[in-house]
Amino acid sequence: MTDTLRPVENAPVPASGSPQKLKRSIGVVGGTLLTLSCVTPASTLFVVVPDLFGSLGTATALTIAIGSVLCIAVAFCYSELGTLIPSAGGEYAMVSTLAGRLAGWLVFVLSLLVVMIVPPVIAMGTADYLAPVVHLDPAMTGAGVMLLATLAGLLDLRANAWITGVFLVLEVVAAGVVAVLGFAHGERGAGSLVSMQVTGAGGHTDHVTAMMVVSGLAIALFVTQGFSTAVYLSEELENPRRTVARTVLATLAISSVVILVPVVAITMGAPDLKALTGGDLSSMVTAWSNTAVGTFVSLCVALAIINAGIVMVIQNSRVLFASARDKAWPEPVNNALAKLGRFGSPWVATLVVGVPGALLCFVNLDTLYGVTGVSVTGMYLLVAVAALLARRGAHAHTPAWRMPLWPAMPVLLIAVLGYILTQQEATYLLWTGGITAAATLYWALYLRPRRATRWLVSLPEDARA
Repeated sequence: MTDTLRPVENAPVPASGSPQKLKRSIGVVGGTLLTLSCVTPASTLFVVVPDLFGSLGTATALTIAIGSVLCIAVAFCYSELGTLIPSAGGEYAMVSTLAGRLAGWLVFVLSLLVVMIVPPVIAMGTADYLAPVVHLDPAMTGAGVMLLATLAGLLDLRANAWITGVFLVLEVVAAGVVAVLGFAHGERGAGSLVSMQVTGAGGHTDHVTAMMVVSGLAIALFVTQGFSTAVYLSEELENPRRTVARTVLATLAISSVVILVPVVAITMGAPDLKALTGGDLSSMVTAWSNTAVGTFVSLCVALAIINAGIVMVIQNSRVLFASARDKAWPEPVNNALAKLGRFGSPWVATLVVGVPGALLCFVNLDTLYGVTGVSVTGMYLLVAVAALLARRGAHAHTPAWRMPLWPAMPVLLIAVLGYILTQQEATYLLWTGGITAAATLYWALYLRPRRATRWLVSLPEDARA
């Protein structure tokens, strides 16, 4: 592999001096709370899953279950690479070190697409769940949530861990209430989970094909995507060689259960196929109980969305901070994005993430979903390639958590994710491909000619030691 970075223990330090360091202040519990909040099970259940019900009907639970199983292999890759290369750069630091700088740059661009798009996608659902109290414009409300999350992201990470932890409890309670109500009002048996039916455009029942399920896997992967946040927080986790893997795997397991169980309950408890495909979960909850319970659940979901916004802004600002520290941009931009504020947070990077996120709340939601699904799938694919290369040379002897069934696990993952990409809509592939092509031009015209001084992936001193 050409143009790869030097081994981790000899990673270059920028010529301007030692890179800025983030403070190690959280353990497994705090990291898991923050990571689970980024997955934001309840807001994912109430904002993203209804779209899957609309296109996949009774096959939604099966599709999410398959996506969760695929994510086990993805989580293994993240756990090994995240402990081998614990950097706030996340995917791009891992892939750059193991698969080459160009591959790392492309992963960075894909991850940047994901981290910029996902928060406004979630935030725009806030208005729907505040409706029992006040009627608001979805785009304006989403923009407000993004700005509020940006302000919270400027605070100390430990303080945010407690804030998000309280909100997380509320959203898990809301998901639990939905699950109990759905099972208590079951209209159909477990066989409905594999009946593969959806309401068509004319109101008649259509059959969900296997190809439709495969196409839906890109969004299903997005449903639990936030477990990778532990990798972005690895520079602020105490003893990352142990805590990163534990946090990644625990978060995936918990989030899969918190999301999948209510989806099964909703599928079995929906009054009819039309109601299920319509995806109006708030109305179903109210019909199963009463207005007070429906309002409580809706407000919990609204808080969960705000919680997710806070954590995603925290995560995303770390990605930009790391890219500036690693000299991805012209020097004035690097200097600005690498600034740390009074509370130790990268305040300029936080603003750069939050303000554009507020503006994206006014973009068509279907486009945002499609581009995000393609970007997540492509990013996981490149991470799997890096995992396949993780045990060559000096990396084979670096202390790290090692996945079982290597190299079969990443090889299988590469094949499956590659096939999923081929089944996505051409429009979303073109949007993502066009952005990736522009990023490749930036690499060829700016980064590669300056490879001695630009795009130098660094690691914190304690990790390199």
